[in-house]
Amino acid sequence: MGKICFFCGSNKVIKKGLKQGKQRWLCKTCGHIFTPSSRIKDSQVIELYSQGNLTVRQIATQLKVNERTIYRHLAKCDKATAQNNAPGPVIAMMDTSYWGWNFGVVVIKDHISGEVLWHKFINRKERVDDYVEGVRALEMDGHEIVCIVSDGLKGLRERLSGYRYQYCQFHQLQTIKHKLTSHPKLPASIELLDISRLLCRTDKESFEGVMNEWFVRWEAFIKERSTDSNGRSHYTHKNLRSAYLSLKRNMPYLWTFYDNIELGIPNTNNEMESLFSWLKRKLNIHNGMSLGRRKMLIERLFFAHKPSR
Repeated sequence: MGKICFFCGSNKVIKKGLKQGKQRWLCKTCGHIFTPSSRIKDSQVIELYSQGNLTVRQIATQLKVNERTIYRHLAKCDKATAQNNAPGPVIAMMDTSYWGWNFGVVVIKDHISGEVLWHKFINRKERVDDYVEGVRALEMDGHEIVCIVSDGLKGLRERLSGYRYQYCQFHQLQTIKHKLTSHPKLPASIELLDISRLLCRTDKESFEGVMNEWFVRWEAFIKERSTDSNGRSHYTHKNLRSAYLSLKRNMPYLWTFYDNIELGIPNTNNEMESLFSWLKRKLNIHNGMSLGRRKMLIERLFFAHKPSR
């Protein structure tokens, strides 16, 4: 195994002169200059561990120490370095990711800076109160909430009615697919699904126009009623009707970004999906870690998730 940077784990290192008779090395990936030493620092272990591409055994091998030594250094650093985010305007993108049924993390990320501003570990399903708590925490820190971008958690929009709200267009499309399936059979359903797929590819006026045309053409069809064997009346095409009403109900919030184009609001929450995918790839390297160390690593990764890094 060749020389590897103590800070980022990269093997792209070159010699950088001598210091007190010892060879110094320059990492071409992270720019650190270091001198190999038998005495390791907490910061070296934490940096390698939080990069998420080396297991504890690999870190111990690289630093030429016992695995217990690595765990001892990790135990000293069970608190991640706090981010010092300067107060300012934020576009709050919020979502939750889970690992099994009993562990998850609620996250609020700023679209403007790209930084994770707030998170909360939970051992249950996400609740509206969790997001409200995060928004209040940001305001207590002096941040100005320009807009909230989120999916359709029931009751969230009502609790945060005092803020601009952008409903994720991708989640809306997924809702329509869930109700109609990806390959509907009814002509009205096929048309509605095709219209929904235009969400991210057209403007507000065009989308509302084709939606109105669809409703005029199929109004009688979605209002048809049937009677079951017990004599109870119900809508014949319940899923189609539900899909349409979902679009109609969310329409004012699907185009907040369009009505406030100067604010640079994203129309989807895809940044959060990307963040969670990145986070899970890093955590998969450390399968079997304790819950405490898992939380520590997540916090370190959130701190490292900055566009400037």
